[in-house]
This record gives sequence, C-alpha cells and structure tokens, in this order.
Amino acid sequence: MLAITDLQAILSVISGLIVGFSLGLIGGGGSILAIPLLIYFVGFDHPHVVIGTTALAVGINAFLNLIPHARKKHVNFKEGILFSIPGIIGVLIGAELGLITPGSKLLFIFGILMIIIAGYMLKRKCVEVAAEPLHNRSLSKMLTIGFLVGFASGFFGIGGGFLIVPGLIYAGALNIIQAVGTSLISVGAFGVVTAIRYAIGGDINIVISVLYIVGGIAGGWIGTYYASKVSKRLLTKIFAIIIILVAVYMMYMNLSAFL
Repeated sequence: MLAITDLQAILSVISGLIVGFSLGLIGGGGSILAIPLLIYFVGFDHPHVVIGTTALAVGINAFLNLIPHARKKHVNFKEGILFSIPGIIGVLIGAELGLITPGSKLLFIFGILMIIIAGYMLKRKCVEVAAEPLHNRSLSKMLTIGFLVGFASGFFGIGGGFLIVPGLIYAGALNIIQAVGTSLISVGAFGVVTAIRYAIGGDINIVISVLYIVGGIAGGWIGTYYASKVSKRLLTKIFAIIIILVAVYMMYMNLSAFL
C-alpha cells in the first residue's frame, strides 16, 4: 500500500466532504469528482490506485445511504438485484480492460465521460417529487442497461448512479423516488466489486478510502440540510460547469498519452 502524508490525509477528508456535499445537495453526478480530486487536489498521482480507492469509497457510501432509503420504503430490492446481476458481469469486464489501459489514456477518456455527464446534468429536468413511470417493465432492457452501466462503472471506477436512475425508470417502471433509492444497490455493488478486482492487483489504498468515507458522510449531511433551501436547478448548472472545467484540465494534462 502506498504511504500518504498527514497533509494528504487531511485533503482526502476534505475531498470526501466535497463529494458528499455535492451528492447531498444536488443528487447524482457528485462522485464523478472523486477521481480528479484525489489526483489533483490530494496529489495522489497513481491512476489505477485512485480508481480502485475511490470505487471502494463510493460503494460503501452507497450502501450506507441505502439504509435510510430502505426505511422510508424507497427501495425495490427485486429490481435492484435484477439490475445489478448483469451489471456485476459488466463491472468485471470493464475493470479488466481498465487495468490494462495506461493510466494517462484512462484519465483522458474519463475526462470525455465527465463532459458527457455534465451535458446530461445541464439537459435533464430537476424532479422534486415522485413521478409515474412512463414505460412498462422490460426485462431485456433492464439486463442490457445493467450490463452497460456496470461496464462503465468497472472501467472508470465510478458509481454510475446518473445512468442507473434513468435506467430503472425506463426499464424497471419505477418512479423517480424509487429509482433513486433502488439505484444505491447497484452503485454499492458495482463500487465494491470494482474495488475488489483492483485490490487483487494491489491497486487500492484502504486508508484513503476510509478518509473519503468519513468526509463523504459529513458532507452528505450538510448537503442534504441545504438541499431544500436553495435552487437545485441553478446548483446543478453550476456544478455541471465545474465538472466541464475539471474535465478539460484533466484532458489537457493527459493529452500526451495520445501524442
């Protein structure tokens, strides 16, 4: 395991707090900053270790957040497990491909994904209340979308909640509140499985994961508190622009991998 300094430990907690705060404040998409924060803010310049480490933190945080949603009966365990099974297969394939991809190329491609996610966040409508699903349940679509999201999650080490939620609404016939709660099953499973695969090769730092989780829990509480006090639409736009700026910087720093 790679050693970290006291300053890096403090910055890891702050990074986790930022990620947790953004998730609590505006919902899905916040964990996309976990990787660039760990590399460029904390200064932990080991791309594959960063992916495995953040995947574990995101996965455990998702399972922790699943508890209050389950208590409020916002979780459909049958649909969540059904979505996760093909997703885990996708995670394992994606993780294998990610591990053999050079770190700089992986980060450049990740920058492209960040811009796509930011575009989705700018385009989507903020739904504040439960809405009725627009489609009937489709097993084939559920399995296909689950696999594809799992692949992306394993390859990049992200939770994938921003893709899982619309996937559950579209293929699983869940309303928005159920989809958000149920998505945490898959986010948790995908993150933990990705982390296990990276850990097998020694590409994980447990200490940083724990620090990220501690910061994420605190940030999540703070973000959730302020979520009802500010305009979620405006915050989402601002956050999406920040993601784009970070993505452009990341792509610039790793452009040499393709030259």
